[in-house]
Amino acid sequence: MSKKMSHIKQNPHPEKDEYDLKETPDNSRRSFFRKIWGWIALAAGVELAGLSIPFIGSGRKKQTKKETGKFTAIAQVSDIPAGSVLPYRSGRLYICHLKDGGFLAVSIKCTHLGCSVEWDEKKKEFLCPCHHSMFSLNGEVVNPPATRALNIYPLKIEEGVIKVNLEHPIRRKHYNKSQETYA
Repeated sequence: MSKKMSHIKQNPHPEKDEYDLKETPDNSRRSFFRKIWGWIALAAGVELAGLSIPFIGSGRKKQTKKETGKFTAIAQVSDIPAGSVLPYRSGRLYICHLKDGGFLAVSIKCTHLGCSVEWDEKKKEFLCPCHHSMFSLNGEVVNPPATRALNIYPLKIEEGVIKVNLEHPIRRKHYNKSQETYA
C-alpha cells in the first residue's frame, strides 16, 4: 500500500504529463484562428468608428437662407415662364419658376440615395430614375421612397437676373412658402 501512495504523490496524473509541454496541432490552429478573429474584430471596430464620425458632427446648427458667399448668375427672370423649370446642369440644380411667381433653386440630387432627378415636362414632376421617387415643382415628395423634399440653394434676384449661391445647399424636410424668392 505504501508503494501506491508514493506513486500518487510523485505523479498524480501521468496522462497529463505528455500533453502539458507539447503544443498540439489543434491548439496551434485554435490560436491562429483566435488571432485572425481578433484582427477581423479590430478591423470591423475601426470601420464602424470611421462610419460613425460623420454622424457625430450632424447635430450642428442647420443652415438657413443666407446671402453670404459667391452668387452665380444663372438666367434672366424673363427667360423662365411661370410653372416651368430651367436645368442648370453645371451647377447641378434646376431653377423652378412656380405658378405664383416665386423662384426656387432646387438640387438635382434625390434625397433618397443621391441619384440625379430629371424633370418630366408632361407630368410636371421631378422623377428619380433609380428608385422612382417623384417630387413636385417645388421639390416636395410626391412618391416615396424619398422621405424629404429636394434640397435648395440660396437664390436672389437682382435687376431681373437670377443668381444662386452654389456653395451652400440648404437641407430641408418640407417645402415652405418662405423658401421662395420673388422678382
